[in-house]
Amino acid sequence: MSFPYYIAKRYLFSKTSNNAINIITIIASFGVIVGALALFIILSGFSGLRTFSYNLLDVSDPDIKITTTIGKSFFITEDIKEVLTSNTSIKETSKVIEERVFLEYNEKTAIAFIKGVEENYTKISKIDSSLSVGTWLQKDFSNTAVIGRGISNKLSLGILSYGEPLKIMIPKPGKGFINPRKPFYEIETQIVGVYLGTEEFESKYVFTSIEQARGLLHFKENEVTAIELKLNSSKESNDVAEMLRISLGQNFKVQTKEQLNEVFYKVINTENFVSYLIFTLIVIIALFNVIGAIIMMIIDKKSNLKTLFSLGATIKEIKKIFILQGFLLTFFGMCIGLLLGIALVFLQKKFELFMIVPDLAYPVEFRFMNLLIVFCTITVLGFIAAKIASSRITQEFIEK
Repeated sequence: MSFPYYIAKRYLFSKTSNNAINIITIIASFGVIVGALALFIILSGFSGLRTFSYNLLDVSDPDIKITTTIGKSFFITEDIKEVLTSNTSIKETSKVIEERVFLEYNEKTAIAFIKGVEENYTKISKIDSSLSVGTWLQKDFSNTAVIGRGISNKLSLGILSYGEPLKIMIPKPGKGFINPRKPFYEIETQIVGVYLGTEEFESKYVFTSIEQARGLLHFKENEVTAIELKLNSSKESNDVAEMLRISLGQNFKVQTKEQLNEVFYKVINTENFVSYLIFTLIVIIALFNVIGAIIMMIIDKKSNLKTLFSLGATIKEIKKIFILQGFLLTFFGMCIGLLLGIALVFLQKKFELFMIVPDLAYPVEFRFMNLLIVFCTITVLGFIAAKIASSRITQEFIEK
């Protein structure tokens, strides 16, 4: 055991004759504990919130979406099929017809998007698992639809409202004279399910079979507005998207889930970073107590330092004593704070102690990366604080 470390450990764990210094040291330790606890909890909270939000995106968006850059729709040719089937990273593909429509029910109206999907669409997204009431589209029943909770509330429309169907309308395309009595193409549907999701997603889509959407828009066979893909591994989405861009050419836009929700991802990551900076600032403020405690200890032990210097200890070794003391004080406080933080995270996951709403607990997630971030942040800041405090030690100070 080195000489500075031995002295630093004795100074850290032994009480001084000055009771004020003992109190300041306890306050400094408590500040480090609370700082480490708060920083770990906030990072774990944002990790849980990010995972929760990404799960919502699994409901609303595919791993990759292919659309056209020319017009609104395109035809699926043999070349496109060959590109998709030859890529082993693609697990599932589904044709989609999507267009803005006008909804009417019991003299109430709303603007939304019709989204015609194939039977295998539930393999592309987890939309069927987000249903709050009712069921997903079934091939045995025609003229049915699934709407979001936002649309349901706006139109006061529930499932299986057999008294009045939901009218889905779209203006007739073309130029010249249009019969004012029938300016829309329209279909009537019965609602069989209501889905949940983000606020925007709940108010955006009316899901129908792709045949219904094709009939409403008067699309031809194999004419779609998008192809949505499910990959074997979502981690490959950027690489697969790049390969598809090269294979399909400039006439097609290939977007990953992150690109489809670029603003959302930026907001989540920015909030996480800003919160980290704010709580790091709190830790820095708490470490001023550590600096104060070490300086008070230096002043209190001045006679001892003079003796050590007379016995041959160098100024560098004496400084090292208090650097190690400050480091150990910060390190043990951080360990206690992290242990408390880990315990709280697992208690929240198991017993749901804190709720956002009555039926939804605040999401938290334990990650070793968060543990490492807190460890590195407080260790580095603690070392800097100890270094600043020990800079007071000079030969002139000791001999005075």
